[in-house]
Amino acid sequence: MTPSPIHDIPIAEGPIRLGQFLKLAGLAEHGGHAKALLDAGEVLLNGRVESRRGAQLRAGDVVAVAGRRARPVDA
Repeated sequence: MTPSPIHDIPIAEGPIRLGQFLKLAGLAEHGGHAKALLDAGEVLLNGRVESRRGAQLRAGDVVAVAGRRARPVDA
């Protein structure tokens, strides 16, 4: 199975919290959805399950949900 492409999501500056990024990247519909995904262990950060909504992402980190992947990049 071929992995899905990684979508680059420009961020303004510095780190962004995982919960915010999930919404920005379209991986979660809203904050409550992001929390539910994290609580269910459905979010991978750099290949590992991440449950902290406030985890700080840096440019190049890869976030995956249900086979969809995105990464923050400097704008």
